[in-house]
Amino acid sequence: QVQVVESGGGLVQPGGSLRLSCAASGTVFSINAMNWYRQAPGKQRELVATITTSSSTNYADSVKGRFTISRDNAKNTVYLQMNSLKPEDTAVYYCKAHIRVLGLRDGQDYWGQGTQVTVSS
Repeated sequence: QVQVVESGGGLVQPGGSLRLSCAASGTVFSINAMNWYRQAPGKQRELVATITTSSSTNYADSVKGRFTISRDNAKNTVYLQMNSLKPEDTAVYYCKAHIRVLGLRDGQDYWGQGTQVTVSS
């Protein structure tokens, strides 16, 4: 049994900051790549940021210079620090982690339930 849970969303004014957290729990053996996605109303889900096991990162052009993804392997947690937030950042943010479960050879993707981020005056 593995659970992936996001937290940290909320309402913030333009120019403000939020830090999202995504924690995996349960029978986790190892976690490979971890990703943040977002989906705004009426739009397709898009990849926002990726971090590998070696902490190599990639970002969507729309968030480069404003968002930072990081991970704490000891806590099985990935973070998304969001600064200089814009109204167009408003979306439900989802965490996806490729996780190997204890006792099984192959890993699989696990999704969190999503956390709402609203940027508005």
